[in-house]
Amino acid sequence: MQTRRDVLSGSVKVAALLASAGLLPTAAQAAWSQAAFDAKTMAESLKALGAGAPTESKDVAITGPDIAENGAVVPVGVSTTAAGAKRLLVLVEKNPSVLSAVFDVSDAVDANFATRVKMGQSSNVFAVAMMGDGRVLFAQKEIKVTLGGCGG
Repeated sequence: MQTRRDVLSGSVKVAALLASAGLLPTAAQAAWSQAAFDAKTMAESLKALGAGAPTESKDVAITGPDIAENGAVVPVGVSTTAAGAKRLLVLVEKNPSVLSAVFDVSDAVDANFATRVKMGQSSNVFAVAMMGDGRVLFAQKEIKVTLGGCGG
């Protein structure tokens, strides 16, 4: 029977081997853009990520409550059935910084993610799929917040 100590020790050894082989991501890889997270509008955020204007699509889906009791922890799900998706984004229109989450997608990853976002007020929430061919697809949902989560 393996103890917790054995499992942790083995995990540390595997991580050390991966790091020495250069297979672990570095802390500040260029996979995400600080400018995208600092952007105040959806257009600015997409531009910082190198994306063009989005087009509404039924191939992208967003789920979440119609009314969120607590804006500090609003459950949101994003997915796409479109082939060739490279990234999925969650954007909250009326937040001080609109970009809330970025998920990188590959053929080995199901393009279906769930997370929790912070919302200061009722707002449209967008699921955006950045495609390998340069297209940008989106879906939106209005979520009403009864108790703000961004300090309000």
